[in-house]
Amino acid sequence: MLVKWMRCTVVDRPGFARAQRKWAGLLGEPGFRGQGGGWSRSRDGVVHLFGFWESRAFYDSFMARSHDRLHASQLGTYTEMQVRLFDYRFDVKTGFRPVFTDADLLRVAHCRVRPDRIEHYMLMQEKVWNPAMAGSPGMLRGVFAQANTEDEFLVLSMWNSAAEYGKYRVERVERLALRARTGADLARVTGDVIDLEPSWTV
Repeated sequence: MLVKWMRCTVVDRPGFARAQRKWAGLLGEPGFRGQGGGWSRSRDGVVHLFGFWESRAFYDSFMARSHDRLHASQLGTYTEMQVRLFDYRFDVKTGFRPVFTDADLLRVAHCRVRPDRIEHYMLMQEKVWNPAMAGSPGMLRGVFAQANTEDEFLVLSMWNSAAEYGKYRVERVERLALRARTGADLARVTGDVIDLEPSWTV
């Protein structure tokens, strides 16, 4: 499965929101699995969107045929669009599905890993971080994915409320980071917490 992460700064909120609803046209596309996103809690006007495709071949076909038509109405409503593609590696919690309808909050972590620590980082994600997140009340599902550059990773988790995510962050993250020796693995990490916008879910 291919994971597409889009981040942009919106300059015309009503226009962007109207145009975002037109992406419902993705539903007829071969290989399309789902898309959703919303507004950053920490950066004013910043939007994160996540799309899921069965394979890179289906995604490339869509980009060549239909993307520009769906995208046309959104031109001029945002600046600084950044797009990154990742390949699915494993679930965060079991049974990942690219479904956003039961989620209220998304958490994204974008990690650059030191080349000699990639194997350890992936092992710790699977053995330390994943069980902790899976056991947290309110954590619905998530996905761990890797870019073609190999040292770049995306961790996306879906939560049923900001309160439950907040408890996990306060009570467990620091302790887990020490246990997993995350500081030794990471060259850089950035992240954001996103309020899901239900009308953008496809």
